[in-house]
Amino acid sequence: MRMPRGTWRQVATLVGLSLLVSILSGCAISGAYAPMSSVAPASDHAREINTLYRLVFYLAVIVFIGTMIASLWFTLGFRDNGRRQARQFHGNARLEVLWTIIPVVIVIVMAVPTFDRIFAIAEPPPSDAIKIEVIGHQFWFEFRYPDLGITTANEVHVPAGRAASFTLRSDDVIHSFWVPQLFGKVDLVPGHENHVWFTPDAAREEAYLGQCYELCGLSHANMRFRMFVDDTAKFDAWAKNEAAPRSPSAVAAGEAVFLRQACIGCHTVQGTTAAGKVGPNLTHFGARTTMGAGIMPPTADNLAKWIRNSADFKPGSLMPAQATATLNDQDLQALVAYLQSLK
Repeated sequence: MRMPRGTWRQVATLVGLSLLVSILSGCAISGAYAPMSSVAPASDHAREINTLYRLVFYLAVIVFIGTMIASLWFTLGFRDNGRRQARQFHGNARLEVLWTIIPVVIVIVMAVPTFDRIFAIAEPPPSDAIKIEVIGHQFWFEFRYPDLGITTANEVHVPAGRAASFTLRSDDVIHSFWVPQLFGKVDLVPGHENHVWFTPDAAREEAYLGQCYELCGLSHANMRFRMFVDDTAKFDAWAKNEAAPRSPSAVAAGEAVFLRQACIGCHTVQGTTAAGKVGPNLTHFGARTTMGAGIMPPTADNLAKWIRNSADFKPGSLMPAQATATLNDQDLQALVAYLQSLK
């Protein structure tokens, strides 16, 4: 059937507008959310995922454009103008076979590389991979390096060009572990171990941002962490410092406050009598770039307010508020100075 005059122009205009909207919607995001992009891979694992993503994306674009052209063709070319009788006909076997085969081929084109990469990612890590245990808590991440004797929280360091192997567990509910630019999302399940490994491409000063992506309670959105990819020398220096006990504190009054408060029942500071395991290890707290599981900078003001009542920043926080009766302003300032000195 011949298309009515002007129909091709209408089809071309509508297709062009659809493509323009699609292109503009894919423009790079600037600002706070750009670091969480999953289309800027910086490791072997992330590149495998990004390759599949691009394959599915381009196939979806082809299907979308083809479907839109066909829909516009039939909508505009066969619209009722009141001048002809609709012709009745039964199914066209050739067309039915064609539109059955096309989706099957598309699924096969996606499935073969998908299974190939799933098996590749599931391969055991290299024997020289650095081993890191990740334990999810409400609402923070604990990181342990069993071969290095390091325990830290919410900030994890890995060396560039060397595989990093993570064993994932949860201490309470289901959490998830994801740095979009480095590896795919993996859940932390109570009573079960999951594993993920990757090799980061290169060192950089800026941290990669990660977050829990499994709804885990009131402060799920505030359960964040940072992953630093260091060169070998910088990583070795960091590991040596983290494995050492805290340096003798120049803030003796603050340490005395810390050791007589309930802090020691939840937190560990190596080299002191504080050996609690409920909350984050604070041995080198002052060297961290964030606090509260990555939600704010560790300024003296933020730290004082957090100690007073962490639930003001993180609803559902299990850290008990410190009443004025047990922690006056002078003691609070000494405690803040002590924690900031732990480097």
